[in-house]
Amino acid sequence: MGLPELKEFRREWSGKERTVGDALKKLFGRERPIRYRLANARYRINTMVRKLEVYGERLKSRDQELFNRVVDALMVKDQVRATMYANEVAELRKIARAVFLTQVALEQISLRLESVQELGDIAVNLAPIVELIRDLRVAVKDVLPEIGIELGEVHDILNETMIEIGEVVGVPATGIAASTEARKILEEARVIAEQRMKETFPTLPSPVTLSQGQSVPAEQGH
Repeated sequence: MGLPELKEFRREWSGKERTVGDALKKLFGRERPIRYRLANARYRINTMVRKLEVYGERLKSRDQELFNRVVDALMVKDQVRATMYANEVAELRKIARAVFLTQVALEQISLRLESVQELGDIAVNLAPIVELIRDLRVAVKDVLPEIGIELGEVHDILNETMIEIGEVVGVPATGIAASTEARKILEEARVIAEQRMKETFPTLPSPVTLSQGQSVPAEQGH
């Protein structure tokens, strides 16, 4: 980045020292500096994480209730009711898996946004974050539609910011490296989410068959 471009970028980053006829004013068309937009995006992400934590606790409580109903139904040999409750557990845990995945991924995104704010090189470092948010939204929007909408809004904020910075400093907005890194982070989040699922939710007792035709394995030690 040449010195003139660097000087202009620093003005937009801090939101200070605007001059009449500044090219960035026309290019960006915003009153909010880049630092504010990044901080706002991170605040919204952290808010989503807190919401998901509360929602996850509610799912855990409901799962325990349904789990107990499955056990009670099996104790009186009511296979029909046991299967019905087991199917509810399966649907609930599908939502819980999406909640855990989103929570873990958003925690990683928040940390990376913090690093971007501190380290600079915004266009390059924002690229994998933007890709990750887009991929995460696609993965969870059907199960968590409200979170999907919020992720879409945050994605738009960061994507526009990244493109605008790239135009100013001459850095490509996205690339294969960004996509690869985003996929890697998302897969790591899936692994952690699955581990949380195993730690949070007990295995259903047999004999219970889900509506999809899958048998639920018996708990160990029972």
